Amino acid sequence: MSTIPSLPSMALPTKSTSIFPISISTPNNPNITFCVRNNQNARFISISYTRRRFPTVRKPTTSSSLPDAFSPFVPKIRSLKSRLAAGETLYGLFLLSSSPTLAEIAGLAGYDYVVVDMEHGPGGISDALPCLRALASTGAAAVLRLPETSASWAKKALDLGPQGIMFPMIEDAPAAELAISFCRFPPRGVRGSAHTVIRASAYGINDSYLTCCEEDLLIMCQIESVTAASNIAAIAAVDGVDCLQMGPLDLSASMGYLWDPGNRKVRAMLREVERTVLKLRKADKEMAPTPYLSGFAMPFDPPGDMKKRGYHMVAGAVDVGMFRKAAVEDVMRFRLAETEIGQDDVDDDEERLYWSE
Repeated sequence: MSTIPSLPSMALPTKSTSIFPISISTPNNPNITFCVRNNQNARFISISYTRRRFPTVRKPTTSSSLPDAFSPFVPKIRSLKSRLAAGETLYGLFLLSSSPTLAEIAGLAGYDYVVVDMEHGPGGISDALPCLRALASTGAAAVLRLPETSASWAKKALDLGPQGIMFPMIEDAPAAELAISFCRFPPRGVRGSAHTVIRASAYGINDSYLTCCEEDLLIMCQIESVTAASNIAAIAAVDGVDCLQMGPLDLSASMGYLWDPGNRKVRAMLREVERTVLKLRKADKEMAPTPYLSGFAMPFDPPGDMKKRGYHMVAGAVDVGMFRKAAVEDVMRFRLAETEIGQDDVDDDEERLYWSE
């Protein structure tokens, strides 16, 4: 990065001002001197810069042969589980488009987590990977929502290295137990092992992957039907279920109100499930860990209200929905503009300014 010493004050260049270099640095003398000349005088400005130096690292052929002084670059990002345990309320976004660009923008905007949706989105594993890379560059946590609860989908998703995994349509405790088994290596589960070469282990560079992967992973089970709601206590009691994600749209469909997710009966059932989960968390500090409560905001249930009721994770919107809303409003503003074709509201002598000015 260039460093500029204190420079003499000088007026902005005029049309008669010329600026040109009169000497350029050598490797031993990293300076550039410019001459600023106008009709009256000339000034000389010297700019020095420093070169960034990167350490030379010899990569060993195997991770087991790493020298003690070698510290490979493995990004350290606070896990969702550690943040939840610290009492934080996390705010997220569902990414339906499978767009790495929108994923990156979401991370830069400050979302705590982004759910890369492979259940309703058009993308699969190969589409999710660029999104995870984009999110990793911003420090935002990635959660992968699977299209179904199966060992093959879970294995591929986990090998990508998300911080969380979301299983859809968990109806009862046995279904939750099966989902957990897909996330654990034998003998505790049935997850296939390729930990020496997958992205989740930094392609084998992270030797500690096996010691922390199951502890760091946030396993989320979706509650999306009347059956699941009636079995909520049993599902919450399953060892390994870290978070219960409420699905208001599917729940409304299960109750016969597909076109009316804000129906008072749907909202009443949602509130009952919420109270059950939150009550379990407060009941006994010595009992088995009880899942956190996660949900998706709706027009009749904004994120702020969910936070007040005790939700630990709140997804405020979907990327496609946000763009749709902005696009429709933009078109409507143009269509409803009062200015008619050919009408000019600006006087000829009035200065016109571009948006950038």
